[in-house]
Amino acid sequence: MINIMPASQGISIEIKLMTLNPLTAISPIDGRYHAKTKKLSPYFSEYGLIYFRVLVEIEYLMALSHSGIQELKPFSEHDQKALREIYKSFTEADAQEIKEIEKTTNHDVKAVEYFIKAQIEKSNIEFNKEFIHFGLTSQDINNTAIPLSIKMAEDEVVFPAFQTIVTELTEAARSWKNIPMLARTHGQPASPTMLGKEFYVFVERLQNQIAQLDAVPYSAKFGGATGNFNAHHVAYPEVDWITFSNNFIHHLGLSRIQFTTQIEHYDNLAARLDALKRINTILIDFCRDVWTYISMDYFKQKTKAGEIGSSAMPHKVNPIDFENAEGNLGMANAILEHLSAKLPISRLQRDLTDSTVLRNIGVPYSHIMIALESISKGLGKLVLNQSKIEADLEANWAVVAEAIQTILRANNVPNPYEKLKDLTRGKEINEKTIHQFIEGLDVAEEIKSKLRGISPRNYVGVNGEF
Repeated sequence: MINIMPASQGISIEIKLMTLNPLTAISPIDGRYHAKTKKLSPYFSEYGLIYFRVLVEIEYLMALSHSGIQELKPFSEHDQKALREIYKSFTEADAQEIKEIEKTTNHDVKAVEYFIKAQIEKSNIEFNKEFIHFGLTSQDINNTAIPLSIKMAEDEVVFPAFQTIVTELTEAARSWKNIPMLARTHGQPASPTMLGKEFYVFVERLQNQIAQLDAVPYSAKFGGATGNFNAHHVAYPEVDWITFSNNFIHHLGLSRIQFTTQIEHYDNLAARLDALKRINTILIDFCRDVWTYISMDYFKQKTKAGEIGSSAMPHKVNPIDFENAEGNLGMANAILEHLSAKLPISRLQRDLTDSTVLRNIGVPYSHIMIALESISKGLGKLVLNQSKIEADLEANWAVVAEAIQTILRANNVPNPYEKLKDLTRGKEINEKTIHQFIEGLDVAEEIKSKLRGISPRNYVGVNGEF
């Protein structure tokens, strides 16, 4: 119990210390938004980090048994199954046991080594247990476990969520592909476009950047205390440790960096994080556009019984999903920016600043997942208000001036731009005004007929199929 007595109020406040749960968590990603982020917990939580460390240690031990070391023979299929079962059946209780060991060792990776030794003792597998973690430094484990956890989280959770948004945007774009809409450049009425195409702009942008993210290797470091296999080589100089480690890391689905200090230099991880930032920035751009379309009344939003848009104004249906997404994407980008800027910097062969920073790697991913769910929810609530879109087109006949002056240019009419500029700039223009201008032109009737056929509804250009 913590007692606080503010002198100014003269009141006593009692604050109770609470157990951790979604209601008491300090971070909203583990509290208010826990339901939206819990899929990432197996990869980015403390449990997840410990789990992937155990996995890497076990897989390394089995790979080591095939390195040609006489003192460590390959494990039988039965023993391999038993060894893998240590991480396949890994529980929260096992993770807690490792945390208890860490209280004595004051070293998290060493605690994992001791846990594995104890588990193997129970399984009666006979071999020299000192080959567990043989020749390694902690970062060989961490800089393999963490990229592996990122890869699996992206493969299993993040990429499917991105694909869901791309699919939903594609469906929206196709359903509205034949809806002409007034465009706005610099916030001013501009040459009309198609609503579906404007949505598909974001589909193409996202597809391109997701492909770039997918192309960045998941890099691991595996080379001993300072990246030179010192301990491995001095014990067994006859083993090709470089080839061994390349094959081992490849076996895990990762790519081994060949020249390192004690730690992975994180350049490829920084590239991944920067790619994520670009994806997030595109999504922020999309959220702001849709928010604006809603404010322009181009879209209504489906309501749900019992939901309240404003505590004071009963009529309001706020675009809260797109606002929520924008805010969370901004949070993600702020953290991604620090991670990508900080991680590639390490003093000489090692400092520990990367360790504490890397423990936050799941935070931006969590904010991204919150945002993606909000965008999906917001898209599902959009209802096209076609009458408003058509009214805006009808109110802006001046936008066909570009079409008219272009056709006049093609037919060698002098100064068509200037003629249209004098007609339209700063003036109320409607269909009648445009047609009166056309009738006054000294051009063939064929050209006039073509010009009369142009309207804000059909002056929409052409785009590829989508």
